[in-house]
Amino acid sequence: MRIATWNVNSVNARLPTVLAWLEAAQPDVVCFQEIKTVDEKFPREPFESLGYNVEVYGQKSYNGVALLSKFPVSDVRRGLPGQDLLTGDADAEDQARYIEAVIEAPRPVRVGGIYLPNGNPIGTEKFDFKMRWMERLNAHARDLLALEESFTLCGDYNVIPLPEDAKNASAWVNDALFQPESRAAFRALKGLGLYEAGELGRQPPGTYTFWDYQAGAWQRDHGIRIDFHLLSPQAADRFVGVETHRDARDMEKPSDHVPVVIELAD
Repeated sequence: MRIATWNVNSVNARLPTVLAWLEAAQPDVVCFQEIKTVDEKFPREPFESLGYNVEVYGQKSYNGVALLSKFPVSDVRRGLPGQDLLTGDADAEDQARYIEAVIEAPRPVRVGGIYLPNGNPIGTEKFDFKMRWMERLNAHARDLLALEESFTLCGDYNVIPLPEDAKNASAWVNDALFQPESRAAFRALKGLGLYEAGELGRQPPGTYTFWDYQAGAWQRDHGIRIDFHLLSPQAADRFVGVETHRDARDMEKPSDHVPVVIELAD
């Protein structure tokens, strides 16, 4: 089973590019982030024509996540448990940032798709909301681990875990993605007993997943690694490999992120 995560940065604006990548890469399951559309305007038919079942948790103009699967899905969840408790940020409870389902393959796997808050600027309510959201994600991950299932929590984590996950780490020292609190919260997630696919697959430093549109970041390879799969022990036992599809950043009208695809044994 091949499971992809990709922040598409507006699914309607980049639909031809997204469809072209799907036809070439042929993932069985895909989690999209930043679809930037409400559910009823999500372009379901082109994805269904490729054989995908489609689940959407959208939001007008901002955020939004979707889950596509060539297998049937069950136990679909939209939003983190306790999302209504994430108060403080404007309309926090309405931010569409998490979708989850059990993929009913011959060997089922649960997939959670994440668009973690950016948190900028630091020192504001937006950063506090990011940290509360990570605490809520940590609590949900603990509950999932107690089920002893195969699962991946994948998506755009908006965290640069290590200096080597940035071409120029010093450029990010005042950014919410690289704050000690953000990085510690990511380590705490892994510390629950989750396995990061890039580490399992021994991806080398410089395996970036995001390049800003500004200042020639892509041309100069000024990237960062912020898109991850965190696997349960049961999923890690099935881990075959991981691919970062850097070529997607060079497609026509690309997202600023690229897909990250894991393969699990049947």
